[in-house]
Amino acid sequence: MNGLEAVAVLLAGVAAGTINAIVGSGTLITFPTLLAFGIPPITANVSNNVGLVPGNVSSVLGYRAELAGQRDRLLRLGAASLVGGLVGALLLLRLPSSAFDAIVPALIGLGVLLVVIGPAVQRRVAARAETRGGVPDHGVWWVWPAVLLTGVYGGYFGAAQGVLLMAVLGIGVADTLQRQNATKNMLALVVNGVAATVFLLVAELDWTVVGLIAAGSIVGGQIGATVGRRMPPAVLRAVIVVVGLTALVVLLTR
Repeated sequence: MNGLEAVAVLLAGVAAGTINAIVGSGTLITFPTLLAFGIPPITANVSNNVGLVPGNVSSVLGYRAELAGQRDRLLRLGAASLVGGLVGALLLLRLPSSAFDAIVPALIGLGVLLVVIGPAVQRRVAARAETRGGVPDHGVWWVWPAVLLTGVYGGYFGAAQGVLLMAVLGIGVADTLQRQNATKNMLALVVNGVAATVFLLVAELDWTVVGLIAAGSIVGGQIGATVGRRMPPAVLRAVIVVVGLTALVVLLTR
């Protein structure tokens, strides 16, 4: 990797960390960037996952005020994320690389779709929270298995995992959007953290990529928790969609 490519990966890490803190689609920035520089898809995926974990930690710290009073909820739903992330990581390692090549375009397409319909989902979430009075709870019965399945998705690939989590939490848990976003960041950290642990033990990593994305995502996590909240959502969403569609073209024509 030359100097310009390294800078591009670093900046992609900053962008991903920022986006993950706000909406959760950062992999749609970093993964296509790594593919464009010739890194094999599975190596890119696992290296990206490990590199984004420090950014997840940064996002959680940036939203620590909104996490106050959520201990019981985080323990309950965190267990679902832990199991789901482990299953997803093991599926990635055990399924043949041809399965990953076949599945990932569909997952990226799903991620792009979720980003596009995100505003509609968020409007429904806000309306539901208002009708329920915004009183915090631990969620209806299906929230736990839904978080588990989202964890499987996140451990396997993870693009737009945060959008899925926000939809689940917004519909099934009565609380403010900012507190739900803080919960989302914590659950994503659990998923990515357990998957990264598995990858560190048995997967082939590109440590240059890991270091660059880690450094960038730490900075991005803080940006997303502060300045990023003021960014026009439409602009951010448009960037993610363009990058995601570019990734689809790259994967389908390689």
